[in-house]
Amino acid sequence: MYPVLHTIRRPMLAGWFSHLAHHKLCLLLCRTYTSRNILKLRERGLWADRFPDSNTNKLLEELTRRPQTMYSGFDPTADSLHVGNLLVLMALLHCQRAGHNVIALIGGATAQVGDPSGKSSERPLLDTDVVIDNADKISKNIYQIFDNHQQFFWDRGNDQQLPPLRIENNLHWYRRLNVVDFLRVAGRNLRMGDMLSRTSVKSRLNSAEGLSFTEFSYQALQAYDWLYLYDKYNCTIQIGGNDQMGNIYSGHQLIYRVNNASVTGFTIPLITNEIGDKFGKSAGNPVWLDSSKTSPFDLYQFFVRLKDSEVEKYLLLFTFLPIKDIKSIMEKHWQCSMLPSGDRQVPNSQPHISSKPESRHAQLKLAEKVTLLVHGEEGLESAHRTTEALFGNQPEALAKMSTNEIEVVFKSAPSTSLLLEPGTSVLTMALKAGCFADERDARRIIEAGGFYINLARVNNPDLILIPGAHILSNGLTVARVGKKNYYLIKWLM
Repeated sequence: MYPVLHTIRRPMLAGWFSHLAHHKLCLLLCRTYTSRNILKLRERGLWADRFPDSNTNKLLEELTRRPQTMYSGFDPTADSLHVGNLLVLMALLHCQRAGHNVIALIGGATAQVGDPSGKSSERPLLDTDVVIDNADKISKNIYQIFDNHQQFFWDRGNDQQLPPLRIENNLHWYRRLNVVDFLRVAGRNLRMGDMLSRTSVKSRLNSAEGLSFTEFSYQALQAYDWLYLYDKYNCTIQIGGNDQMGNIYSGHQLIYRVNNASVTGFTIPLITNEIGDKFGKSAGNPVWLDSSKTSPFDLYQFFVRLKDSEVEKYLLLFTFLPIKDIKSIMEKHWQCSMLPSGDRQVPNSQPHISSKPESRHAQLKLAEKVTLLVHGEEGLESAHRTTEALFGNQPEALAKMSTNEIEVVFKSAPSTSLLLEPGTSVLTMALKAGCFADERDARRIIEAGGFYINLARVNNPDLILIPGAHILSNGLTVARVGKKNYYLIKWLM
């Protein structure tokens, strides 16, 4: 195809066709993993639902004809996003990779109201200063993830640039908006019957606590957000969690009544644990995206510990790997996971898991991709160092960890500061650190091989501590009694 273009003798026409061919080649390279037709993301399980589903042909034409603008909202009700929010960001990143314009909307105003969706009681009222601080930190979460994506997951060898991320805060326009003007636009064009029919509204109306007008108005505010973004940026698509369909529908109705325009809402599946609770701060088991709240190691281990039955789904949702590559990863995963036997088992038969580290091949691939996206190269290296130290049975790996990494990993372990005196023995250290109740127990357990210093077994209680062997270069010692009881000793030199 391309050599033929160079045979055209008319210089201007040849140059124009060469430029066009090069531009199309760049588009092919950039969209290796994401088609401009984002409807295809359903193949990855990324879309749970879409509204309205009757406009498929029109939507497909718009998506393929020119870049569309789409947004997702994030209420700063905490000072970090969590893994559940990461899936929404994955959807926005796929859309950006497809050449569309994406907006992350920070709900500086709506966070002060509270979304009743999925809540059995009203959210605590947040102080305005807290919301503003949370909004700033969440914006940094989002920028970091998009920057890491561009640096580590985007082909920079071509000249096709990713459309820039735009972050907006709805507090900016609600501060300027008169309540009467809001009611004249949103209140006049939203219907009470539709608003009362929302599942989140009906369940709360029938509860003992009831539903405040503040919470009831949330869907009107979210609807107005979309109208504002539509008017300013021609934002025709909203992406949200599967529990946001009612709020998305309100925005669709408002834009239709005000502008006589049809827009589209996509929802993503909710990420849940084994008992069906969604991964979020309200569920009590958050995996945060801020490294100061959930370390890169803990995020890495969250994905390493996934069940075999879930890992393929998470590879599809949380990575940009082509589906065919994910299938290859899973084939190798099942091969590595099988214990030697006379009969070969197929993946769907849930084979026995061996104790070999490589048996978690797919989980390790997933954990690496997600940790690199969220925390970058330094965060992934930190997760690898910590994993090697704790699970690799290599005491020397502990010395490679930074003081902060060790303190984060062993944050739940009792911590003691001790003055290093000449001739300090293993027994003296263990007793001062509170590892044992008395000297008799200490000697018995140490001599039986149940005591470890920096992951190496020590069975001589009278052994004198040696810096570099028993005391790490960062002035720390990690002691362990048995299999699970860790103690952190900080030495005062």
